[in-house]
Amino acid sequence: MCQENHSRRGGGEYCCILIRKTRMSYTQIRKLTIVFAVALCCVCGDSLRAVEGPLVRIKDITEMAGEHPNDLIGYGLVVGLAGTGGTGEATKRAAIEFLQKMGLRADPQIRAFIQRAKEKTDNISVVMVTATLPPNKKPGQKLDVIVAAFDDAESLNGGVLLRTPLKGVDGQVYAVANGPVSTNGGEFGGNAASVVKNHPTTGRVASGAVIEVEVPTKIIHQGVFHLLLRDPSLESASRIAAAVNTSAPDTAVIIDPAMVSVRVPYEQINLPYQFIAKCLALTVTPATSAKVVINERTGTVIFTGDVRVSIVGITHGNLFVTTVESPEVSQPEAFGAGSTVVVPRTDVDVTEESRMINVVPNNASVTDLAASLNALGVSPRDLSVIFQTLKASGALHAELEIQ
Repeated sequence: MCQENHSRRGGGEYCCILIRKTRMSYTQIRKLTIVFAVALCCVCGDSLRAVEGPLVRIKDITEMAGEHPNDLIGYGLVVGLAGTGGTGEATKRAAIEFLQKMGLRADPQIRAFIQRAKEKTDNISVVMVTATLPPNKKPGQKLDVIVAAFDDAESLNGGVLLRTPLKGVDGQVYAVANGPVSTNGGEFGGNAASVVKNHPTTGRVASGAVIEVEVPTKIIHQGVFHLLLRDPSLESASRIAAAVNTSAPDTAVIIDPAMVSVRVPYEQINLPYQFIAKCLALTVTPATSAKVVINERTGTVIFTGDVRVSIVGITHGNLFVTTVESPEVSQPEAFGAGSTVVVPRTDVDVTEESRMINVVPNNASVTDLAASLNALGVSPRDLSVIFQTLKASGALHAELEIQ
């Protein structure tokens, strides 16, 4: 009976008849309506989220203004090399200077004699030492350092880096490095042949630098901190500001596509870092631009999901040209005048592939485009030419970047 009424009078009367037959109270009807509305919103929200893209934390797509790493550099010596160190005058001079710093001073004539001597010093090497000091690191914590040969050393394998001060751009020493050098490789062989694994003149000292001075970091200025977007986008900045304002109303404002400023609420002014941590943990869906990136050296092609193509027909055929040289010898007859000569003979064969035309529908997505290109059987390197041609024809609605 309910189904008949529904077919004649529509869904609204069907609901009324159903409620009347089950004798539900007004309170129960309101509860049922609220539950149905919440469920519908959840389903629609999940569908929209799946279409737009994944939710990511704000901390994964932004950086705090005022927090940035600092590069450190130093000049030192690696000792204990098995005959693979430097042999030039620069190596000897650096060794003498290091001994002087250690308090072992020699007569100037002796120093000049050592520098002019032809004896090898192939158990040491002059190296450049670099490290990256992250923000908020404290004195006593350790860093990994990179060691690279500065002289004509053949390998740093098995060497030990002597104490080397690491300085910043201001000339101040922020860390001191020393320890065994790990190259994960080396050079092996004999007089007639040799084998080189990895890059033996560059190595790493794990946890080899100890921080001596902390770099001051200030991220809050007059109760305001700034979020810097790694991929500047006005749409992404708007979503970040909206997420923060939903959590803490009237606190976030967009400065430009690369920066969102957030004011710490008055009730949390004494605990600003807890508020910052809460903001960074919020999730948003970042905006992605339609882009195609092609690396012609490796044949790699990457395109985002927002790439769209207008209706277009695509065909791609390769042209194979084969050239074969088969020279012939021409000799004169017996007792005849003339000389033997070589006559060049060249055979050229040209073969052109014949392939069908694939039509890409209007407003095609990445899936449609990939299916059409796979049907043509094109190689990754051929995709570079196809995408450039699509861009030139105006059918590709995306940014094209060729590396």
